[in-house]
Amino acid sequence: MTRKLQADVVVVGGGPAGINAAIAAGRQGASTILIERYGFLGGMSTAASVYPWMTFHTESGQQVIKGIAQEIIDRLMERGGSPGHLRDTIGFVHTVTPYHPEIYKLLAIDMLKEAGVKLLLHSFVDGVQVENKVIQSVQLSGKSGPIQVSGQMFVDTSGDADMAYLSGAPTQTGREGDKRTQPMTMKFRMRGVDLEVIRQEMINNPTNFYHKTPFHELNELPLTGIQGFYSQWNAAKLPINRDQVLLFAGPESDEILVNCTRVQGLDGTDIEDLTLAEEEGLRQVMMMAEFLQKSVPGFSHASISSVAAQIGVRETRRIDGLYHLSMDDVVTGRRFEDVIARSGYPIDIHDPSGKGVTEALVRGDGAYDIPYRCLVPQQVKNLLVAGRCLSTTHEALATTRLTPSCMATGQAAGTAAALASAAGTTAAEVDVAQLQKVLLHNQAVLT
Repeated sequence: MTRKLQADVVVVGGGPAGINAAIAAGRQGASTILIERYGFLGGMSTAASVYPWMTFHTESGQQVIKGIAQEIIDRLMERGGSPGHLRDTIGFVHTVTPYHPEIYKLLAIDMLKEAGVKLLLHSFVDGVQVENKVIQSVQLSGKSGPIQVSGQMFVDTSGDADMAYLSGAPTQTGREGDKRTQPMTMKFRMRGVDLEVIRQEMINNPTNFYHKTPFHELNELPLTGIQGFYSQWNAAKLPINRDQVLLFAGPESDEILVNCTRVQGLDGTDIEDLTLAEEEGLRQVMMMAEFLQKSVPGFSHASISSVAAQIGVRETRRIDGLYHLSMDDVVTGRRFEDVIARSGYPIDIHDPSGKGVTEALVRGDGAYDIPYRCLVPQQVKNLLVAGRCLSTTHEALATTRLTPSCMATGQAAGTAAALASAAGTTAAEVDVAQLQKVLLHNQAVLT
């Protein structure tokens, strides 16, 4: 027998975008259900060990993402789960926000409960019922049998535009031409790392690192990001198609998050490709750990302490929405009348087929607008999206996909869904001026 549930707003995907969307909708008074396939929340931040969060700020240090996202940081700090925003030593981003993933998992549950949100874990959406371009319900599979969840408004924060795709909304994948996506990465942590040895290596051999911070200042800064070890990497000749080592310190004092594996040419929405990606990612983890232990200063006594529960996915499907945010929009810092979020993260494209990373900074005041139209798909009337599956080009996705931006668009989508449900309108008919007023009241940054 199929169990039936109903809510004003149904959010699919419990990552940073979905958490913030559900909290926002619940706080607006909408009955809200959040559906998550894993037994825990956090999406790529917890399942794929994406760490640290970056960035809530522009390169010059102006904070442009606040609202529920900043409330999460404040409450993590109260619980000892984050030191807050720190100046980064890696280069083009000035601030990063370390956080403890397990504390974040529980904080998210607490905040959802406070907002009156019903949470369904271990639930996988495998069907969407649509009538006359209106979603009636989503079908869930789980250990307790099928569940049908009906709603007035739906928010897709799956990261892969799963609900949009299943509902018939048009989607796009990858870059123009070959449709290839940014590579996947299996992240892992190592404990027993001597960070002081690494710091001294950076000071003594600065040409071996990418850095914009003067090296004589390193002793006065928290060691967060390390990008380089070029000589060791080139000598090792590992069969991993990237050009340097990328490490992040924390959350513990002897701990490093390793962001170095690179799995290319596979589709993150295809089960067989994902299976191959998980295997290749894990093989690369073992190679990287051995390389670090044998070749990189500070790692001689280190060992793997955790490997992500799943490979990290940067890019899959995104909606073909009412507006496509472009690279030109981002790098020129374009403003939009229907702005619902801002971001200061630069273009950061991990090459789908090559070794490098393409970067492009945001000009002007260092931030760009994300318009409401990027959250609204075509052909489905009561659906909004947030997070990684926004309507963008391949190039612009390389900035909107970052966690703080996902949090900001999640808050906007959840708020808009609650407003649409209360007013009985479609997603496209939401009063954007009213939406902006509510977002500003709830500490979002729109100017």
